Amino acid sequence: MAGYYFEVLETVEEPEAIYEGTTGECIAVRQIEKSKYIVAIYRELSKEDGFVITAFLTRRKKQLERRRKIWQQ
Repeated sequence: MAGYYFEVLETVEEPEAIYEGTTGECIAVRQIEKSKYIVAIYRELSKEDGFVITAFLTRRKKQLERRRKIWQQ
C-alpha cells in the first residue's frame, strides 16, 4: 500500500461511504477503479486529529455494506 499513500489520505478526507467498525473505528471506502475499492480503517481522536490503522484494496464491497453505515456521499 506504500504506492497508495495519497489515495489512502484522500479516502479518509473524501470517502464515498463510512461504516462503523466493531471497536469504535471508522471504515472509509472509495472506488479507485472499476470494481476495485480502497478501504481505510481509521480512528478519530477529535475533529482535527486522528490516525489511520490500516488500509487495503478489495473487490468485495458487499461485505462492508453489511456494517452500519455512518455516512454516505
